[in-house]
Amino acid sequence: MRFARSKRVLRLKAIDSCFEELKDSRLVEETFTVDEVREMLDGLQAVVRGEVEMELINTAHTNVLLLRQLFSQAEKFYLRLQSDISELENRELLEQVAEFEKTDFKTTDKINQESSKPKLAPLNEGGVSELLNKEIARLQEENDKLKGRLRTIESQAMNALDDKTKAERALKDLKKVQGEQQVLSLEDTVAALKEDYERSLSANAASQKDLQENLISAKHELLRVQEQLALAEKELEKKFQQTAAYRNMKEILTKKNEQIKEIRKRLQRYEPNE
Repeated sequence: MRFARSKRVLRLKAIDSCFEELKDSRLVEETFTVDEVREMLDGLQAVVRGEVEMELINTAHTNVLLLRQLFSQAEKFYLRLQSDISELENRELLEQVAEFEKTDFKTTDKINQESSKPKLAPLNEGGVSELLNKEIARLQEENDKLKGRLRTIESQAMNALDDKTKAERALKDLKKVQGEQQVLSLEDTVAALKEDYERSLSANAASQKDLQENLISAKHELLRVQEQLALAEKELEKKFQQTAAYRNMKEILTKKNEQIKEIRKRLQRYEPNE
């Protein structure tokens, strides 16, 4: 306001000088014609118009530069400013500003007045550091939350993997027990056939050929049963994979793996070194 007031006083003095110059240069005669008066007024109008227009343009440009400084500082501190143009024509606020200007410039001792007034604290980098510290603290807190969620998901994934390992081990043991039982049963059958064959061979040499054929048939049967056992094992494994528990477990593991990958990608944005 002090700067604008000084510029306004200078411009008013310039306008006064226009009138004084007209008085001194043209009002040297006692009488003037209408055309002469009109010419003098037109000339005075042009001069005063130019002075006023120059002052208005200069005031507008000065306000633009002032606002540019304020906006630059606000942008530096990451502030978002909004203006209400309608408030510029608020008569009540304009009257308050005028009253403030009258009160402020009423005292003649301006130097003492300026020293006694409280001044705004200078802008410095403290605000930026504070904002950066707050942002770092917020990111650190979010990072800790993500780490906690990651640990929880990893724990759940490990539990799911343990369950899967136990299920696979149980299936393998079951297959092994079933296979051993069938093999032992077939071995007992072959041993019994061999024993019968040897007994029959010693008792009746004439039936040796029949016993040999039975033995060969039994061996063929053993091979066929072993082949059926392998097929049964494959079918059992296929049925187990088609069960709801296996599909659910596989779907859970897939989702957990995708979640772990997504969280690790998100963490890389905050802690790329890790």
